[in-house]
Amino acid sequence: MKTAFFPGSFDPFTIGHKDVVIASLELFDKVIIGVGYNSAKKGLISTEGRMEIIGQSIADLKANGANIEVVSYTGLTIDACRRANAKFIIRGVRTTADFEMESVIAQANKRLAPDISTVFMNASNENSFVSSTIVRDIVLNGGDAKEFLSPGVDIYKHLNK
Repeated sequence: MKTAFFPGSFDPFTIGHKDVVIASLELFDKVIIGVGYNSAKKGLISTEGRMEIIGQSIADLKANGANIEVVSYTGLTIDACRRANAKFIIRGVRTTADFEMESVIAQANKRLAPDISTVFMNASNENSFVSSTIVRDIVLNGGDAKEFLSPGVDIYKHLNK
């Protein structure tokens, strides 16, 4: 079974992230979405809230038989991959700047874990501009971000106060 690990803060999980998951399911038998936890960052949404939002966002995929798991983790992504028996790391890229940054991280991961490969995936063209940063900015400034989230997801109830 080819298992891939899709790490991120997902603060919040957007339709762009979901596009990357959908594309990844074309290549891999199982996709594990890893919600990274960093105690130094407060975040807009708690780790538990992010996991709930991801669960809501991918419910339709799972209902159609997609093999997706959502976990939280701390520490190095390569260690989380090993715990999950994942030989691939999925990274979403939107721009050349994303690619350059992610490429450096992929090279470091490859040096630390030669048995784990990074695969770069794009969101669909219509969602390629969507980022958690944009959604956070909309939310923090009182806007309505629902068009950038999966239908039925209400991030407002999960906001850290």
